[in-house]
Amino acid sequence: MTAVPSGVHLARTAVVADPNARRLARNAQALRDAGYGVLEASDAAGLAALLDAGQPSVVVADALLASVQSAAPVLVMVDLDNPQEIAAATRAGIHDCITKPPEPKELVHRASVLIEQVTRRRSSRQVAEGLREQLREVSAAVRATNDPQEIANHVVSGFGRTFKADHVVLSTFEDPRVPVITAKWHRQGLVELPEGALPGEDEARAAADALWAGAETLSADGTEPESRATEKPARAIAGAASTLAVPIGEGNSSLGIIWIAMMDRPRTWSSAELGLIQHVAGNAAYGLIQSHLISSQQQVVKQLRDLDKAKTDFLATVNHELRTPLTSIMAYLDMIQESTEHPVSREVHQMLDIVVRNTERLRTLIEDMLSVSRGGLDTTEMHLAPVRLGRTLDLVAAALRPLATLQNVTIDVDPVPEDPEILADEVQLQQVFTNLVSNAIKFTPSGGRIEVGSESLAAADGSKWATVRIADTGIGISGDEIDHVFTRFYRASNAMNGAIPGTGLGLAISKDIVDRHGGRIDVASTLGIGTTVTVSLPLGTDRAQAN
Repeated sequence: MTAVPSGVHLARTAVVADPNARRLARNAQALRDAGYGVLEASDAAGLAALLDAGQPSVVVADALLASVQSAAPVLVMVDLDNPQEIAAATRAGIHDCITKPPEPKELVHRASVLIEQVTRRRSSRQVAEGLREQLREVSAAVRATNDPQEIANHVVSGFGRTFKADHVVLSTFEDPRVPVITAKWHRQGLVELPEGALPGEDEARAAADALWAGAETLSADGTEPESRATEKPARAIAGAASTLAVPIGEGNSSLGIIWIAMMDRPRTWSSAELGLIQHVAGNAAYGLIQSHLISSQQQVVKQLRDLDKAKTDFLATVNHELRTPLTSIMAYLDMIQESTEHPVSREVHQMLDIVVRNTERLRTLIEDMLSVSRGGLDTTEMHLAPVRLGRTLDLVAAALRPLATLQNVTIDVDPVPEDPEILADEVQLQQVFTNLVSNAIKFTPSGGRIEVGSESLAAADGSKWATVRIADTGIGISGDEIDHVFTRFYRASNAMNGAIPGTGLGLAISKDIVDRHGGRIDVASTLGIGTTVTVSLPLGTDRAQAN
C-alpha cells in the first residue's frame, strides 16, 4: 500500500446503483459535479462486481438493489409509498435512507454527512481498540506481580502513557484489605506535584466513597469543585486544567482513589475511555487485595517459623539443663545400691528400686523431648546390624515386668518358633517396643493383660515381613481420635480425663523410627475393650539398607 503524502486528500468515490436509467444518470451526475469519482450499476450483478473490484467511499443504491453486502456506508433510496422498499431499507447493513427521487443537493449532502459519520465512528473504534490494547497490557502487568507497590506503579504509569496525561496519582486508604501505599507518575519534563496540590485524605476518601457508591467517575476543569445533582465532590488538582477522579473499591466501600490530571489543556472523557479506566481500576483493586493477603500469609508463616525455632531452642535448653542433674542422681543411686560397705535394708532397697525406675522413666521422657528439639523427631544416623526380633521382645518385656507388676498387669510374650533376623538399629528398635509396651501398661486397668506376639509373613508381591502385635485389654481409643494418635503431643480424651501421665510423644517417635526402617505401624482399638498395635518390618535387607 502506497503512503499518502501529508496534506493530500483522497477524492471521494461513490457507486450508484439504480435500475432506472434516467434516475441513475441524474444521481451519478450530481455526485460528479460535487467532486466524487462515480461508478454506475443498473442491476445487482453489476453492483456486486463493482464492490468486489474495490471499496468506494459510499454506496447510493435503489432499495431494490440494497441487498448486496458492502463494507462501505450505504445510502438507500426508497419510495415511501412502497412497504417492500421501506422494509428493505431497514435491514442490517443499511446506514441511512433518502426519498427517491432525491434532489441533487440533498443527495450530495446526505452522502457526504454519512461518509463523515462512518469515518468518525471507525476512527473512534480504532482509538478505543488502541486504548484497550494498551490497558490490556497494564492489566496483565498488574496480574503478573504480588507486590502492591509494583501494582500501583503499573497502574499510574499505564494510565499516564495511555491517555497522555501530565500527572497520575494512586493512593489507598487505611483499610485491613489493602496496604496503605501511594504511587505517582508525571510526564517527562514535568516536576512532581507540590505538597498540598492533591485533596486531603478526608476529602479524597469522601470523594471515593461517593463515587464508588454510584459506580461513577468524576471530572472537573479548573480548580473549583464541580457540583452534580448527587452533590458528589470532585475537586481538581491545584493548577490543573482538568482532573479525573477514579475510585478503587471492593464490596460496599472504597479502598483508594486515582487522580488523572491535565495541567494545560481541558480533557473530555468518552464513555469508552471511562469504562476502560474503571475496568483497570477493578483489576488493580483485586490485585492489591490479593497481594495484601499473600503478604499477610507470608508474615504469619514467618512468625510461625520464628515461634517454632524459639520452641525448639527452648526445648533443647531445658533438656540439657534437666539431663545434667538427672545424670548425677542416677549415678548416686547406683553407688548406694551397689555399696557393700554400707548396705541398705531390704525395705530401703525396694524404695530405691522405685526411685530408679521413676528416674529411668524421667530420663526416657527427656530423651523423647530431646528428639523433638532436634527438628521434629529423631534424625540421628541409624546403626544397622542383624537383630533377633524375638530376643529384643524378651528383653523389653523383662525390663518392663516390674512396672507391670506394680500395676497388677500381666505381660505374656508368645514363643517364636523361628526367631526372624532383621537388619535394624537395635537400640532404636528397643525404644519402639518399650514405648508400645509402656503405653499398654499405662492404659490397662488392674487385672488386665498384655500379649506380645510375632510372626513372619509373605506379602502378595513376594516381599517378606516380620510382624509384631502388642495387644492389651485397656481403656481403648475412640474411632474419632485414632487417626490422631501419631501426632506429636496428642493425647486421647480418656487419657486426659483419667489423668494418665504421658507426653503424647511415644507413638510419634515410634512411628518415625519404624518408617526409617522401611516398615509401618498400625493401631486398631475399641473403646473400653482394648488396643492392638501392629509393627511390620521388612525381613529383606535391601529396603532397610535403602532407608
